[in-house]
Amino acid sequence: MTTTAYQALGRNAEDAVLVPFTREHLEGALKLSQEMSWPYRLEDWDVALQLGKGFVLERAGTVIGTAAWWPYGETHASAGMIIVAKAAQGRGYGAWLMDALLTSAHPRTIALNSTAEGMTLYRRRGFVPIGIIHQHHGIPRQSHGTPRSDLRPMAASEFEAIARLDRAATGLERRQMLNRLFDSGDGYVLLRDGLPCGYAISRLFGRGHVIGPVVAESPSDARALIDFAIARLGPVFVRIDVPASSQLGEWLESIGLQRVSDATTMVLGAPAPWTGPARIFGLANQSFG
Repeated sequence: MTTTAYQALGRNAEDAVLVPFTREHLEGALKLSQEMSWPYRLEDWDVALQLGKGFVLERAGTVIGTAAWWPYGETHASAGMIIVAKAAQGRGYGAWLMDALLTSAHPRTIALNSTAEGMTLYRRRGFVPIGIIHQHHGIPRQSHGTPRSDLRPMAASEFEAIARLDRAATGLERRQMLNRLFDSGDGYVLLRDGLPCGYAISRLFGRGHVIGPVVAESPSDARALIDFAIARLGPVFVRIDVPASSQLGEWLESIGLQRVSDATTMVLGAPAPWTGPARIFGLANQSFG
């Protein structure tokens, strides 16, 4: 549907207009996330838009709402960055944005991570909870453990192996996202019998660095990857979002990454099947999954 068509369909009594999300909206989206105290940088919004698509609500030339989604193949997607300005809340704008997003992404299964405030909106559209995400952040204490010979920076030639490992761990085709994240960050691999059996990415995001995705076969392997990434960052602010089932929470707190908030993972449709043995221990972020 064209921008003109969205404008024709998307007017209400207050002259709010629903239009596709484009680069001209990035500054307005950044101001909106700052109002919510969400720690996105302009660069984070830009990367999200490069990898996905979405909608904004404008009123008198000001961005008052955003919603974005990211396709993973033809069958699945993630959704996020769903924000409505505080002064515009309670008027159905969130529902308007979400319905446009669902129409655009149809017929894919869609996963998202919801705040407590968003749960009702998503439940009414058929989303069901399937898990909990814990956000940890802080300046981590440096490890003094023995260096491991099975951990090292990722080589460019290993990208295909990592993409296959990620698909087995998530059930999702995330090649485009991974390629973009590796380009902008540092990748690390855990080897078994000379082949990658786990990986982690560290990159600039928000208030500092985010470590994620983290894919591994066990909590001990995930800890080793995270520790390896932290050792190369030095004393900087680090964020990591982990599933509640990851068994990493106590360890993360012990190294100075305190649990600061939770989100509920919800899905509309059949969750992506993962074949393992590796699985997700850390998210790219709560929007990308």
